[in-house]
Amino acid sequence: MNSSNNQYEAGKLFEEVTIETKKIFDGKVITLQVDTVSLPDGTTATREIVKHPGAVAVLAIRDDKMIVVEQYRKPLGKSQVEIPAGKLDAGEQPEAAAKRELEEETGYQAESLIPLTSFYTSPGFADEIIHVFVAEQLVDGSMHTDEDEFLEVTALTLDEAFEAIRAERISDAKTISAVYAWQIKKLTGQWPL
Repeated sequence: MNSSNNQYEAGKLFEEVTIETKKIFDGKVITLQVDTVSLPDGTTATREIVKHPGAVAVLAIRDDKMIVVEQYRKPLGKSQVEIPAGKLDAGEQPEAAAKRELEEETGYQAESLIPLTSFYTSPGFADEIIHVFVAEQLVDGSMHTDEDEFLEVTALTLDEAFEAIRAERISDAKTISAVYAWQIKKLTGQWPL
C-alpha cells in the first residue's frame, strides 16, 4: 500500500495545518473564526469557519404520519416545514437532546429512539453535525418552546411530505433525508441504518 492510501485512511490526505486562528464573532448559536492554514503544497490560505455545538433532529412517526413543525426561517425569508430539531446543550448527549427537543417542540415524548444517521451540514465552512433519530412510539407530553420560538405542529403522510418537498415547503437536508428514510422503511420494513 502506498503512502497516499495510508494518509487517506487516517483522514490526512490534503490536510491543511492551522497556523493562526482569529475569532471574529461569538454568538448564542455559532462562533465565526478565520484560520490561516498551510496547504499541502506549502502555500497559505485563509478559511472562514463557522463553529457549532452540533444538533439533533427527530423523525417522529405517529398514526403513519410524520410529526413536523412549521416555523419562519429568517435566513431564507420564509416559513419552512421541518422535523423537530435543535442544538445540543453543553455536555449533552445526542439522544438526551433529541428527547428534549421532541417534547419541547411538539409536546410528544419518545420512550426510546433509534439512531438513524449523523451528517455534517456544510463541511466547506462549518463543523455542525446533526444526529438524526427515529421515534415511533410516541406518548403525549407537554410542549414548551423557547421564548423566541414560534411554530405550529402538524403531521404529514408520506405523500404529503413529498408534495411539500416539491412545493419547497420542505427544503432542508435533515427533513428531506428523513422523508426518504421513511419511504425506505415503508418499502422494506426496516430503517436504513
